[in-house]
Amino acid sequence: MTSPKPKTIQTMKPETAAKKLGVLLSATPAEFQAGVVSRDELNELQSTPPAWLADLRRNGPHPKQVIAAKLGVSISGLTRGGITEPLTTAEIDALKAENPAWLERERSIQAETRKEALRLKQR
Repeated sequence: MTSPKPKTIQTMKPETAAKKLGVLLSATPAEFQAGVVSRDELNELQSTPPAWLADLRRNGPHPKQVIAAKLGVSISGLTRGGITEPLTTAEIDALKAENPAWLERERSIQAETRKEALRLKQR
């Protein structure tokens, strides 16, 4: 008989963990950026986020995918609108309140894209 192999711990780079957590890596604490994150640690961070993670998720700065979701546009739409740097929640709210022409245009493009995807899915 063969003995069971010891279970290996899955780990990921801090960049990957930050992306899965929806935060900007450069805004995380140095100890998070320096080490590797195990699958169990990631699950723990997601289920009971520490203060620094909760604060980053609430106030930012946010990565592109979070900014795009909060504004209701695509990441490409952000780039076309000239948004290339991370934004804080306050900056995103100010942008929503201002509602520039590019944002309206990108939101309508995104709505059309979603409508078309839904139509194709229903075929």
